[in-house]
Amino acid sequence: MLEARTIAPLTLFKFMLKWLLIAGTVGVLSGSAAAFFLASLDWVTKTRLNHPWLLWLLPAGGALVSYIYLKHGKQSGKGNNLIIEQIHSGEGAIPLRMAPLVLFGTLTTHLLGGSAGREGTAVQMGGSLSEWVGKRLKLNKLDRKIILMCGISSGFGAVFGTPLAGTVFGLEVLTIGLISYEALLPCFIASYVGHLITTAWGIKHLHFSIGAVPPMDWLLLIKIVAASVLFGLAALLFTQLTRNLKLVLTRRFSNPVLKSAIGGFLVIALVYALGTRDYLGLGIPLIQQAFQESVSPFVFLLKTLFTAITLGTGFQGGEVTPLFVIGSTLGSALAGLLAVPVPLLAAIGFVSVFSGAAKTPIACFIMGIERFGAEGAIYMFIGCVIAFLCSGRVGIYEAQKQR
Repeated sequence: MLEARTIAPLTLFKFMLKWLLIAGTVGVLSGSAAAFFLASLDWVTKTRLNHPWLLWLLPAGGALVSYIYLKHGKQSGKGNNLIIEQIHSGEGAIPLRMAPLVLFGTLTTHLLGGSAGREGTAVQMGGSLSEWVGKRLKLNKLDRKIILMCGISSGFGAVFGTPLAGTVFGLEVLTIGLISYEALLPCFIASYVGHLITTAWGIKHLHFSIGAVPPMDWLLLIKIVAASVLFGLAALLFTQLTRNLKLVLTRRFSNPVLKSAIGGFLVIALVYALGTRDYLGLGIPLIQQAFQESVSPFVFLLKTLFTAITLGTGFQGGEVTPLFVIGSTLGSALAGLLAVPVPLLAAIGFVSVFSGAAKTPIACFIMGIERFGAEGAIYMFIGCVIAFLCSGRVGIYEAQKQR
């Protein structure tokens, strides 16, 4: 008994020191990669806005990226799903080429006007870099699983400036309805270090004010529950539309190069049919508008359509920022109908639609607190949980396991 008590603290100390070094290294690499990506993304977005003619190159750009992935990507085309698969199975490998490929592909998408996000890029860079570190250190199967989870957490925490949400996201995203705590400390170290490094490189994250939060009453609670059901259905719509578009277009156009080119032409056609470019790129201005005033209920539908076409036809980029746009604009539109403060319902929608689509309600709730403060925590928790329950059995990550 005395010997066990002596060894346990020493074993714990070794574990903590080991993962402080390993996860810290992953955080430094992922944070630096995320900083470079975010700075580059800001530049290509400004370039696209200053040169509207670049939109006409979207079909060619999509075709080029798909051709590169077809010839040189190997397993990289699976994106985030490849990392999740590797954590579950432990078989195969994540190629280091995934990082530069997804970086180039995502920047091309945003430069030319595709509607996509950024978390997928950061997570894939974090996953491929953590795999590279693991190979250098010759980690065993369990430690490789943990370091890949660190890669997910560090990439997510760094790109959004939410280290606590990044920590939990890396634990929660693997299996729907189940959190793996074995990597809690390593994921926290990786996510927090990644966030610190990104900030040290001079990257600043946008913040949105939730405004004054009204006290809880039964009428307000009923309104938020009703809105949260719709947030879950919006997540379901996004997931199913993106997946079905991908399946239908893949059957009709088996060549991914042609499929991406057609996707580019579809986006251009939508832009000129609607007479607006508001739905291209990340859609940050739409989020800013959603927190300031009640917007049209068609905004979230159009952003859903633009993003589903972009991602469903093989363009590179993430889903999460478009989901933020969809959630905040839907919340903003509902606020006018339900007589709820616009910033409050926009904030709830911001995290709730993401919760339903990614199947990570706890990470999304924590993100809400990191983004908007704890004053509206109870409302955001209700939104995240109900949207999760009302969004169907599958989410945007096909490799997620069912509990």
